[in-house]
Amino acid sequence: MLDNGVQTLIHYPIPPHKQACYAAWNQCSLPITEKIHAEELSLPISPVMSNLDVENLTTIINHF
Repeated sequence: MLDNGVQTLIHYPIPPHKQACYAAWNQCSLPITEKIHAEELSLPISPVMSNLDVENLTTIINHF
């Protein structure tokens, strides 16, 4: 995606049950939650994106 000028990132890389505020649950194994947090990514989105920007992004995603 970056080769096509689209910045992405894993927005929430640490599943909730592995965060410090949930220390009591840190030892839990929740494989589906952990898989989601390792694979989901954030795409550019903004209320000021033009229709052309959205079309270009959609085209890049569909070809990816």
